Amino acid sequence: MRRHGDPGTARTGNGRHGAALPWPVARETARSLGRRCGPGEPRWEPLADALGGVLAEDLRARIAAPAYDAAAMDGYAVCGAGPWTVRGRVLAGQPHGIVLSAGQAVEVATGARVPERTDAVLPYEQARRDADTLTGTVRPGRHVRRRGEETAEGATVLPAGTVVTPAVLGLAASLAHDRLPVHRPRVRAVVSGDELVRTGVPGPGAVRDAIGPVLPGLVAAGGGVLTSLRCIPDGFGALVSALADGDGESVVVVCGASSAGPADHLRGALAELGAEVLVDGVRCRPGHPQLLARLGGAQRPGPVVVGLPGNPGAALVAGLTLLLPLLRAMTGRAEVEPGRTARCRLDGQVSVHEHDTRLVAVRVVGDRARPVGHDRPASLRGAAAADALAVLPPGWTGGDVEVLWLPG
Repeated sequence: MRRHGDPGTARTGNGRHGAALPWPVARETARSLGRRCGPGEPRWEPLADALGGVLAEDLRARIAAPAYDAAAMDGYAVCGAGPWTVRGRVLAGQPHGIVLSAGQAVEVATGARVPERTDAVLPYEQARRDADTLTGTVRPGRHVRRRGEETAEGATVLPAGTVVTPAVLGLAASLAHDRLPVHRPRVRAVVSGDELVRTGVPGPGAVRDAIGPVLPGLVAAGGGVLTSLRCIPDGFGALVSALADGDGESVVVVCGASSAGPADHLRGALAELGAEVLVDGVRCRPGHPQLLARLGGAQRPGPVVVGLPGNPGAALVAGLTLLLPLLRAMTGRAEVEPGRTARCRLDGQVSVHEHDTRLVAVRVVGDRARPVGHDRPASLRGAAAADALAVLPPGWTGGDVEVLWLPG
């Protein structure tokens, strides 16, 4: 047993300790791990909490849609040929037991349940009414939504694996669902740093935590949900305790402590807990001191640990490099959202690294991207002004580049 505080050496899955991976290889490693981990057990969530998850089962109609024969226009429900005698009025949501006979009509509002034996609805603008006598021209079946014509009761309307969007939530509600079974990887975050404060103006030697506010949206963009965010002081023991203190989460994000300085204890903490390290550094700028590991190793696999650098700009790049591909692969989500380009022509001057991938904040218009500047590791100013990051391979000399869209 190592002495408490001895950083030790975690088991690495990519070769020797500290062997940084090329950026594309690191991303594919995260995707591969996400596919192996899978989505985990589904959770039944209220509709308000299911947004962004992935359906764990086919969505079926609990009721027909429409649930009853309904008026599609304001006007008159009529039976038979005109002229018609108007018998009264029916509004949406109003119960009634009216049954029409030939030559009879009832005034109806859009959405109202039409009387039995209704042949059509005659809109106001096509009707002529004199007292209780109604005339006009109407086609049989016109402007009546028949029960089940859109969706039959019990029909499958969406397959398992569908991402739950606002429209999916509305559809589920219309079909009488109050909860949905969804896959949403549960993620907890640990932010490490003696210098961090979370509110107010920081004092001398202190800085505001800028990574914590980024994480909920970043996790949600991958289809996960951030269940907790805990700030801890620098220190080996504090980090080991924070990593071990889980509540069934699939992923643990550690912000800070991933570099090689005297306060960076993540590697030692992972070794103490018997983790298998799959990515130990990535050849990219910014964000190279990032890690990907699995607690428990291959024999008793536990949560995935994603280590992000302490600098906010670098942490965001690392999150797009490892965290998002991991979460999206866990639930089978597409890497690029529908309707968004995966590559662009880059305009403007940029610096290129000889050996590392550079990620540059850009604004995308059509098929072209323009750098916005302010790409320093400690700053989020460039990312805040951008809508994507352009991926410049080592030694890039021009042409189209891959685009990573920033969560909106």
